[in-house]
Amino acid sequence: MKNIFYNWGYFLKEVKTSIRLNLIANLFSSICIGLIFFILSIVVSGWWISGNVVEAIQKEAEISVYFQESLSDPEVMQLSERINQVVGVREAQIVNEQEAHDRMVKILGNEAHVLEVFDDSPFTSFIEVNIQLDKAQVVLEELNLITGIEHIRDNQEVLSQLQRIVQVLSLVGYLGIIAVSLSTLIITSHIIRLGIYARREEINTLRLLGAPETFIAFPFLLEGFILSVIGGLMAVVLNIWTIHFIYSRISGALTFIPLLPAESLVLGLSVLILSLSMFFGVIGSSMGFFSAKKV
Repeated sequence: MKNIFYNWGYFLKEVKTSIRLNLIANLFSSICIGLIFFILSIVVSGWWISGNVVEAIQKEAEISVYFQESLSDPEVMQLSERINQVVGVREAQIVNEQEAHDRMVKILGNEAHVLEVFDDSPFTSFIEVNIQLDKAQVVLEELNLITGIEHIRDNQEVLSQLQRIVQVLSLVGYLGIIAVSLSTLIITSHIIRLGIYARREEINTLRLLGAPETFIAFPFLLEGFILSVIGGLMAVVLNIWTIHFIYSRISGALTFIPLLPAESLVLGLSVLILSLSMFFGVIGSSMGFFSAKKV
């Protein structure tokens, strides 16, 4: 370790020489690594955002209970109290026609004028029931047994589909990490092998002079590390620009979707990409050096 520290200037000079000897190949390798990490970040960001959406929806899991129109106001109140007693129900509250209308106006925003085409209000009073998602099936079974309930609208199908989407994106994310790992290792190790081949005479001379393998290998390990990190930094820069660009376009239009904060997403992806680039840079360089040890 002391030898590496004392000879740091020499190692940097060797890295500079090695990169200059294969400048075009090294440049394209860093660009390829950057694009690979950028593609991975797109997959991972989709994975994280969809997971956040599902988690937010699960926390606000609600079902709408529509009661018979013949029920009087006191009977509706009694029905709401009865629903509140069901195991798995957090809260049940009555939503009248006007409140249902106001909610839809808020959701539609600038497009709320479409509601004016209706001669009669399309909204009816209902009971909004906040439930524990893991007890949703039990709650639905209990509600179906209560007299006075005409129809129950739940989000189970939507939640199930969202959960399946998250599972698929999780699988794609893991496969993406594996693909990026293999690609980065192959590219980095290949570049290191090219560098070793171009400087094989110098390496043999150092071995004849008794230089340890760690002393010979370190410049190549450092080179692969630097090239991989440069690619990772390229991906981070692309991520920052892309995420802010996309968020600026959709944040106003999709206010009802609980997106991750752009800053949190950028930070998480940056840490992930740079960590992977450093790790695979070292591993790929090691593979390239030791596979070409006999030069």
